[in-house]
Amino acid sequence: MLDAVPPFHAKAGAQDDERVIKLAVLAVGGQGGGVLADWITDVAERNGYVAQSTSVAGVAQRTGATIYYVEMARDTGRLPVFALSPSQGDVDILIAAELMEAGRAIIRGFVTPERTTLIASSHRIAAVSEKIEPGDGRASSSKVHATAEAASKRFIAFDMEKIAADNGSMISASLLGALAGSDALPFTRESYEQAIGAGGRGVKASLAAFGAAFDRARGTAAPASKPAEPAIVESALGRVSGPQGLLQGWQALAARVDLMPVAIRDMALRGLRKVVDYQDIAYGREYLDRLDKAVALDSVDHAYALSIAAAKHLANALCYDDMIRVADLKTRSTRDRRVRKEVGVKDGSILQVTEYFHPRIEEFCGTLPAGLGSYIENRPKLAAFLDRRINHGRRIRTDSFAGFAALWFIGGLRRWRRSLLRHKVETAHLDRWYALALAHLPQDYALAVEILNCRRLIKGYSDTHVRAQSKFDRVLSALPMLKGRDDAADWIRRLREAALKDEKGDMLDGALKTVATL
Repeated sequence: MLDAVPPFHAKAGAQDDERVIKLAVLAVGGQGGGVLADWITDVAERNGYVAQSTSVAGVAQRTGATIYYVEMARDTGRLPVFALSPSQGDVDILIAAELMEAGRAIIRGFVTPERTTLIASSHRIAAVSEKIEPGDGRASSSKVHATAEAASKRFIAFDMEKIAADNGSMISASLLGALAGSDALPFTRESYEQAIGAGGRGVKASLAAFGAAFDRARGTAAPASKPAEPAIVESALGRVSGPQGLLQGWQALAARVDLMPVAIRDMALRGLRKVVDYQDIAYGREYLDRLDKAVALDSVDHAYALSIAAAKHLANALCYDDMIRVADLKTRSTRDRRVRKEVGVKDGSILQVTEYFHPRIEEFCGTLPAGLGSYIENRPKLAAFLDRRINHGRRIRTDSFAGFAALWFIGGLRRWRRSLLRHKVETAHLDRWYALALAHLPQDYALAVEILNCRRLIKGYSDTHVRAQSKFDRVLSALPMLKGRDDAADWIRRLREAALKDEKGDMLDGALKTVATL
């Protein structure tokens, strides 16, 4: 009978053959956490251990990860007593399929410095709370890394998601490879590979991802090659000037960047690449002409903060999102390859892609010649009549000839973009903002920089763009109230941060009321 064999628990001073090894895996939906737990259980049993695997589901796919919990002990003929879920301070190995899950495990007390080996993929999956913030709502990865180093006995972290994707597998395979390479469990590499092979599905890809992660955890992987210099996207320029003209034009623009102070060059070159890819060589020349105005007024005494901010935000302002841009990005071959890779479509398989559009009359008029677009917008009855026929959702199959051709045609309108109404509106707004910033430079350098930085408030497409521009205007409306104050730059920065943290704008309203009372 079972009761005839006394159970035992892991305890201080227990012999190695009696010790219960406790391992927890934190993974969100679609990462193969259950498969990983099964593999680990299989490996343990292949090596003469008894093991138990349980799972505690999270609240939802991203608001709570599923915890897969494995306990194992050497089979000595005595029946071990296994727990059903991990306890604080009582986990030997914790595997996190994403960096912030490692942080949450630390907060929950599953990781202890005298005991726990922490293995985590360094890639990020943005949480809902990070996505909904209008600004950059991402939590600090560096803080999690530092905390993990201090909170664990040993911390192993690298991008296991990329390793899995590069080998056509799931992250569960590279997580298992990292576990095997860490030597945290007393099992051979061959037993891990046998467990993968027993699955019978995707074995070759899983073994490749396992091996790459194993080598990386051991520190024997080949050093990553230096990324190639980003190339100018041919689809943006080749049709305009031809390969030779494109190369000569780009070299001339790059030479202008090389003449700028060293501190500015990196951001200026990044901005130039973005602008040229968005439109053409001539547009890149316009970008540098505008940037030169800030550089001429700047100095090393301020570490060229004004010029760096101008290089960044001028590029973003010139590359506004419109129907042409959206259509262009959705019909690029690079996007098709990326989608196929993310979905895991095998060669020869058919991928069906449905794009969703919901244009308003404003987007329609923005793609018309400036005169015609203004004519419609200035006649409310005509605009309303057209809006009733335009303003509804559309689903376009870009895997079909007709759907792809329609978007390709819209994307091709960029060669006439400078003559369209949207470009006229965006250029006028950019010039007002840029002139406003440079006008404040003689009196308050820091304020001029903050005015430039306010451009990060404007982003998105359609309704999102309208709301963002409204916040931008409201923040800069405080300038007359702050005129002459030594802390004007600090207040503009506070207003901008308030606008970025609250989608509805309640925090910004409160901050503006405070400024009004100063």
